[in-house]
Amino acid sequence: MTEQAQQRDERAQLRAVVHGEVQGVGFRYWARRRARELGITGYVRNRWDGTVEVVAEGPEASLQHFLNQLKRGPRSAWVQRVTAEWGLYTGKFHSFEVRF
Repeated sequence: MTEQAQQRDERAQLRAVVHGEVQGVGFRYWARRRARELGITGYVRNRWDGTVEVVAEGPEASLQHFLNQLKRGPRSAWVQRVTAEWGLYTGKFHSFEVRF
């Protein structure tokens, strides 16, 4: 495997907060479906302030693709902005779930 391919395969953690009209529009279930399609683990949940929090782990390339999708959201949502932080992969998630 080339060094470039190995870098794309490195695992990481993404913590994102999605701002806008993202609660009550199916955003969490849409995010879960996208994450599972990409083989990403973690969770998505509504926050008290009207935002949606996402914690996801997997290959960096998949996480970057997921982040780009979060910035658009489902058709029923209006994403104003997404703040994202990158961290180290922990391996503590076994699937991607909706948390309450």
